[in-house]
Amino acid sequence: MFRLPRRRLLAGGTTAFTALAALAALPGLAAVRAFAAGVEAFVKGPPVPDRPLVQVSPHVWIIQAPDGFPTPQNQGMMANITFVVGHEGVIVVDSGASLQIGEMAIRMLRTVTNRPVVGIVNTHYHGDHWLGNHAFAEAFGEDLPRYALPETRTAILGLEGSAWQSAMVKWTAQASAGTRIVAPNRDAAHGDELSLGDVRLRLHHYGRAHTPSDLSVAVVEDGVMCVGDVMMDRRIANMDDGSYLGTFETMDRLRTDSDTRIWLPAHGEPGPGVPVWQRTLFEGIYEPCAAAVKAGRSIEEAKVMVLADPRVASRAAETKGWDSNIGKYISLAYLEAEQADF
Repeated sequence: MFRLPRRRLLAGGTTAFTALAALAALPGLAAVRAFAAGVEAFVKGPPVPDRPLVQVSPHVWIIQAPDGFPTPQNQGMMANITFVVGHEGVIVVDSGASLQIGEMAIRMLRTVTNRPVVGIVNTHYHGDHWLGNHAFAEAFGEDLPRYALPETRTAILGLEGSAWQSAMVKWTAQASAGTRIVAPNRDAAHGDELSLGDVRLRLHHYGRAHTPSDLSVAVVEDGVMCVGDVMMDRRIANMDDGSYLGTFETMDRLRTDSDTRIWLPAHGEPGPGVPVWQRTLFEGIYEPCAAAVKAGRSIEEAKVMVLADPRVASRAAETKGWDSNIGKYISLAYLEAEQADF
């Protein structure tokens, strides 16, 4: 009986699976075929069920994520994936949180166009926005242009990238297993434009907002602004690396510097009201904290003030992740207000 060395099987590598696959092709080896399938499932998580493409504007389609946070049930499908379809091909804005999600996105893209993907824009370094790069690199070539700010690329190639890769596997109970880090390979800057012939994508960056290196992507001819995580719809944003004051400035500059009619967040539904929803919540968090700092009140007193603010209280029931995050983000607002008052 043929025996493959145990250490090679446990490594879960390509060599082990290639050998098993060769054996499985022989007649009468049903057990080996079943074992080979099990090894493949171990080194790569299961497929992600198809989700429909929704057309937002003449050139823009999205696959909308059902949930705001990664779980085994949603397999990490937590951020919207956007396709801009033009005469010269397709550009993806944020590729999803895993190889499997990216593969699903490509399947769905093929239901509306056979044009090739010619580029990806990663809006920032949180893994739900770029881990899907792996699928697109496999389908369209490792040299597929992947645009991001230099700070985003550095973070993905460093500890931030590996931390997100590992965390996503854990959060999804191995559903994203097999996803490798495929970092951006083209540096982008504020004001850059990408053209698909009949439609242009203009890149915007105004400093620290959700992270230090957020890109917003205007689909110029359609009046659509892909804002990444600078703005969200009915989800409380992760502000660990961000700035409330910077977010307000970015919102103001995006309004001034574009003719946007539809705001497309990476979490939630696109529409004209996204900035109002996000800004009202953030002002309700930050302004009481700033007032508390001015008055010499403690952070505990500031939390009471924020939670009593109607701009905040009115959002609690409809906002995903509220109970587990609101206290933390009040603390971050208070610390930022202290720094601004120093």
